[in-house]
Amino acid sequence: MSAAAAPRPIWLCADDYGISPGVNRAIRDLIERGRLNATSVMMVGPAIERGEVDALQAAAKTSPRCAIGLHVTLSAPFRPLTMHFRPLDGDMFMAFPKLLRAGFLRRLDREFFRNEVRAQLAAFAEAFGRAPDFVDGHQHVQLFPQVRDGFIDAVSEAAPQAWVRQGGRDLPLAQRLASPKAMVLDVLSAQFRRRAGRAGLAFNPAFAGAYDFTRAADFGELMRQFLDGLPEGGLVMCHPGFVDEVLAGLDPMTDVREREHAYLASDAFAQLLAASHVTLG
Repeated sequence: MSAAAAPRPIWLCADDYGISPGVNRAIRDLIERGRLNATSVMMVGPAIERGEVDALQAAAKTSPRCAIGLHVTLSAPFRPLTMHFRPLDGDMFMAFPKLLRAGFLRRLDREFFRNEVRAQLAAFAEAFGRAPDFVDGHQHVQLFPQVRDGFIDAVSEAAPQAWVRQGGRDLPLAQRLASPKAMVLDVLSAQFRRRAGRAGLAFNPAFAGAYDFTRAADFGELMRQFLDGLPEGGLVMCHPGFVDEVLAGLDPMTDVREREHAYLASDAFAQLLAASHVTLG
C-alpha cells in the first residue's frame, strides 16, 4: 500500500468516564478491544475513585494510541469542586439549557468558570499523575458563551499542551443543514475556535457524533455518516455504557449507551472502519 493510500487516523472518543461503574466498564472493554482510542473523564462523577482510575490507565496501556482527557463538567446534576461557585441551583450546577441562556444574556462571570475548570484540571492531575491529553466538556459546555472564556483561560494556564475539543463539522452547507442539533454546535464552535487559536491551544479539525439520543436511531448507519469525509485528526464523540442504578439516577441516556457499546464491539464496526479507510491505531 502506498503512503498516499494509508488509512487516515481519527479520534473516537467515549465521553463520561466516571459517571457510573457500568459506563466505566464498557469504555474500558472497548479500549481493550481497540475500538476506542480516547475517553474523557468526569472528575466530579461518582465513579472516579482510585480503582477506576487505575483500571482505566491499565486499559489504555493495552492500546497503541489511547488518549485520556478531562471531561469538564459544569451542569446539573453534578456539583462544583470550588467553594462559592455561581450560579448554582441549590448546591448543584445549573441545568445546561439555563446555563446556555445565561451565557447568551451575558449574566455569567468567567472567573467562577476559570477557577472551577482549574480545580477539575488539578483533580485530574492528582488522580492520573499528569495533565490530560485533551480537554472537552460535558454537554458541550466548553462552547457556551462566557463559559468558553473561563474554560480557555484555565486550560491555557494549567494545561497548555492539551488540545481542546471544538464541535464544528467540516462538511458542505447542505449536509450541515440536515441536523439542527449539530448546526448549533457549528455556530458555537466558530467563536470557540477563534478564542482557542488566540490562546495558542490546538483543537481537532472536525467533529462528528451529535444525534438525537431520544430516538431509536440506527447507530451503525449514523457511524457511517460520521466517518464519511471526516479528515485526518477529526473526532467522533460517542457514549457507550452498561446501564446501572448509578447511571439511571443521573442521566437520561441509558439504553442508547448499551446500543452504542454493542455496535462498537461488533464485527460490523471493524468492517466499517476498513471500508471507510479509517484507523484508530
